[in-house]
Amino acid sequence: MTKRYFVPDLEETAGSVALPPTEAQHAIRVMRVKIGDDVELFNGLGLQAAARIIEIGRNRCVCDTDHATFVDREPKSLVNMAIALPKPERAKELVERLTELGIKHVTPLVAKRTQRPPSESNMDKLRKVVIEACKQSGRNHLMEFGPVSTAKDYFQSDRVGEKFIAHPDPDALSIRSHFSSDDHPAIHVAIGPEGGWSESEYQGAITHGFLSINVGIILYLFETAAVALASILVS
Repeated sequence: MTKRYFVPDLEETAGSVALPPTEAQHAIRVMRVKIGDDVELFNGLGLQAAARIIEIGRNRCVCDTDHATFVDREPKSLVNMAIALPKPERAKELVERLTELGIKHVTPLVAKRTQRPPSESNMDKLRKVVIEACKQSGRNHLMEFGPVSTAKDYFQSDRVGEKFIAHPDPDALSIRSHFSSDDHPAIHVAIGPEGGWSESEYQGAITHGFLSINVGIILYLFETAAVALASILVS
């Protein structure tokens, strides 16, 4: 597998590019790259370039790059998820999976039953998780994070596209049967905390045009539900 590195200022023209400090340290100390090694660079916005290591220093790694091209590996569906994130370690695993699946955007939610709202430090760590997941999976676009929002504010905001709220209700729409077409618009789906949505949050979402959906007859842990929904929505 070709080693991949994130270079946010990668340009289309060929030339020499120094890896950012964090990426250089990872390349030198973890991956043990050598001069002449082939690598792949990407900028998180779709550009990708083949490159070769031409210089290695203590904390410096320089590549000679080919002309960069736009390589789009994004799903057809633009899926935006709003999630009451779990505790840090579980959030890390969830973010890895959602990045690999191709979710476009995640809004961290604070609901009434949220146990621990995400701190800015937590969000910085999750952004690094996104980069690593893109490096590993071959995705060329970074999954984006919106600002932390209360569930109430999120449901009341204007959003273009189809809007759904995940809820373990036997009368809710089945996500598997609802998304049988290949032609999906922008999709927004909200997933509540471990304790579930409060009644006022749920009714507030319905009032503002969100449709209630469920994943199936099994009651999943909410991280499992998020990954299951994501895999269906991007397919």
